[in-house]
Amino acid sequence: MRLEQIDLKKHRDTVIQFRKDSFKASFGDTSGFGEESEYLSWLEDKIKSFPKGFVLMVEGGRYIGQLELTIREHEGTSIGYVHLYYLIPEVRGKGKGVDLHLYAEQFFKDHKVKEYHLRVSPSNMAAIQFYKRLGMREVGPELEGRVIRMKGFVGMGQ
Repeated sequence: MRLEQIDLKKHRDTVIQFRKDSFKASFGDTSGFGEESEYLSWLEDKIKSFPKGFVLMVEGGRYIGQLELTIREHEGTSIGYVHLYYLIPEVRGKGKGVDLHLYAEQFFKDHKVKEYHLRVSPSNMAAIQFYKRLGMREVGPELEGRVIRMKGFVGMGQ
């Protein structure tokens, strides 16, 4: 297993496919995904600022996961933010998520933040349980209850 920085010229189709599948897994369909061009533009902008925060997981010569990480301000404090933890369905529940998480924690350490957040669909119980096993806790609902904000602290999970 290795992690490869996202190159939009090379990985365009893969990142779109993985992001759409993440919407389907989280919300039941891809209707909230929006326009591909907007997602690619957002990715391009964020990759310029945080190139090591946007990676694909590769195993056996194929892409099996994606991670999107940035640093942002929240309530006056710099925090890490996980925009996407994604694994293809056939490798979920096999420890690969922990590998993504360990990379994320190192990224946040390198950027000298102690706290990180993410949002998860309240119906995605497998993801919520995974995040809790990593030591994260629920902060509360956001976006009119469509997501739950969770937070964790660097070095507190697995």
